[in-house]
Amino acid sequence: MDKKYLFEESPVRKAVITLAIPTVISQLITVIYNIADTFFIGQLDDPVQVAAATVAMPPFIFLTGIANLFGIGGASLISRDLGGNHPERAKNVSAFAVWGGILTAFLYGMAFMVIRPVLLPLMGTTPETYELTYQYVFYTVTLGAVPTVLSTILAHLVRTEGYAKQASLGLTMGGILNIILDPLMIFGLHMQIQGAALATLLSNCAACIYFLVLMRKNRKNLCIRIHPRDFTLKKQIPREVLVVGLPSFVMTLMSFFSNVTLNQLVAGYSSEAVAGMGIAKKVDMGGFAVAQGMTQGVLALIGYNYAAGNRERMGKTIRIALFYSAGLALAGSVLLYLFAAPLSGIFIDNGETIQYSQRFIRILCLSLPLSSCIMMAVTVFQATGKKLPPLILSLCRKGGLDVPFMLLYHFLGGVYGIAWATPTADVLTALLSAALFFPYWKKLKKTMES
Repeated sequence: MDKKYLFEESPVRKAVITLAIPTVISQLITVIYNIADTFFIGQLDDPVQVAAATVAMPPFIFLTGIANLFGIGGASLISRDLGGNHPERAKNVSAFAVWGGILTAFLYGMAFMVIRPVLLPLMGTTPETYELTYQYVFYTVTLGAVPTVLSTILAHLVRTEGYAKQASLGLTMGGILNIILDPLMIFGLHMQIQGAALATLLSNCAACIYFLVLMRKNRKNLCIRIHPRDFTLKKQIPREVLVVGLPSFVMTLMSFFSNVTLNQLVAGYSSEAVAGMGIAKKVDMGGFAVAQGMTQGVLALIGYNYAAGNRERMGKTIRIALFYSAGLALAGSVLLYLFAAPLSGIFIDNGETIQYSQRFIRILCLSLPLSSCIMMAVTVFQATGKKLPPLILSLCRKGGLDVPFMLLYHFLGGVYGIAWATPTADVLTALLSAALFFPYWKKLKKTMES
């Protein structure tokens, strides 16, 4: 009854805050523990190790794409099933999302291990960073693929039933554990970059255990199930989950392609330049995490009320969430621009790396408010089961637009020109998202009025 009240009757502003704030916090904690790796590795004052961790991030980020493919796709369908009063189908959806994600993550981790001698040089490793990069991805990707993907999928599924605080707690616990283990592994056990990777693996395993215990304790109140007997390929479940989750997966896939291209171009300058870009990207992730947390937090609320036919409540949810998301992103953009230099100095005591980092931060942070608007449009399309518009936006924002601009700006403006590709791509994608969103919103408003 509490969940039903939250989704159907509670004041919309309160419902948005209840669902979104814990998700934002968990996203920020995830960013913080990703930043912690860079921070503690940076305390070694070795730009080569920071550069190796930077090059190793794209294959690890790709795991987020796999998790979002099954997690966001499953969460969207479950929220619509619950809104349409189909709890039995919701059980089948959750089982498909979990086991599909586990199998895909395992195959990805094994495939990466086999083709790493070819793939790592293509990602931007140099003779001095190759072995260090391999050490990092061995723990985070080869061994860590399944727990990383599973913990994120379970967070999405638990959140879609109204357990936003519990989902946030699980991811936060994993992040805090990572931060505690980083210095212990890096300095205490003298494992250096391997220690940071092992800390990430152990923290994701701990988060998985937390979610499994949470689901067992609340199994009478949850529709989601992970038992293999509930797994099915019928009822159009695979198609619905994968097609709706595809835009988020494509966005991460294109981000992988974008980051690899970025690392390749910047690696042509120096390890200090790669390290500076790595620091800037990690810092910029903090602002993006707010927008992502707000939109992921309200996805279930939008989808539930869409399926229940309560379009007025759905519309109010979208407006309030967008206002909060864009406002927070704007504030974050201003803070990052003003404090770029001291933030860079926190990570490493190397003048050349700090010089690169602060310039990159001031360029990348400019498009954070636009990113929040793009993410909100993508979320609305996903929550309501639309397939093509979010896929188009995902293809454009990362890879489709920023990579060509990277190549162009690299030719015109050198290493700093490369960073300007991201704001340019976000401006164009924001215009495209408006062109796709407002006609769709107009149709939804007509159904509200009728």
